[in-house]
Amino acid sequence: MTKNSLLKIENVSSGYGSTVIVNNLSFDVDQGQILSITGSNGMGKTTLMKTIMGLIDAREGKVIFKNEDITNSSPDYRSKSGIGYVPQGREIFSALTVEQNIMLPIYTRKKLSFNSQNKLEEIYALFPILREKRFANGSSLSGGQQQQLAIARALIFDPEIIILDEPAEGIQPSIVSFIGNTLLDLSKKSKKTFIVVEQNISLISQLNSDCILVEKGILTKKLKSSQINTVEKARDLLSLHN
Repeated sequence: MTKNSLLKIENVSSGYGSTVIVNNLSFDVDQGQILSITGSNGMGKTTLMKTIMGLIDAREGKVIFKNEDITNSSPDYRSKSGIGYVPQGREIFSALTVEQNIMLPIYTRKKLSFNSQNKLEEIYALFPILREKRFANGSSLSGGQQQQLAIARALIFDPEIIILDEPAEGIQPSIVSFIGNTLLDLSKKSKKTFIVVEQNISLISQLNSDCILVEKGILTKKLKSSQINTVEKARDLLSLHN
């Protein structure tokens, strides 16, 4: 684990029932880094993210966050420790307003001393469309707007690292680019750390980040940002075709 490592995944295996999906996988994420994780559907990427969050138990290996072994810690403990999670599919509450969706973690934790209004204003500055639609129900938003809302909800408690699972899925290219720029700004200006699970080659190259390729639950390639900083390079080295 390097001096700046925030998260270390060490020989982790996990799965469902008798089936092993993630097999002996290891990587580090440094403070302020964006790490992309890619691979075809069904290769174990989402299972890996759920294992990091504690939604699926690790059968072997360790999950270490801020030099603390959290392998057996609850998802709630991991969240409170500073790990945010934006799941695939966004999981927006359609009957709640945009602002209620963002503030839901505040309500559920009852952290009354937290200055949520200041943080809410910061989030609205990042995602102006959410301010405009703050009183609209979540069900009224487009896919791109819902993705911005899911990221905003993860940001409300100012986590140190945020995991995003397929943030570009089903979203028009201009919004994908906007989300990419937002992540880059948060990484550079606020030293936020991101793990971005993604198959969208344009977003992977835009993030200009190191990337790992997962195939059948095994890490098969580790690529530096300079190797995949254009769409052509990324498509060639990652064997993806979108």
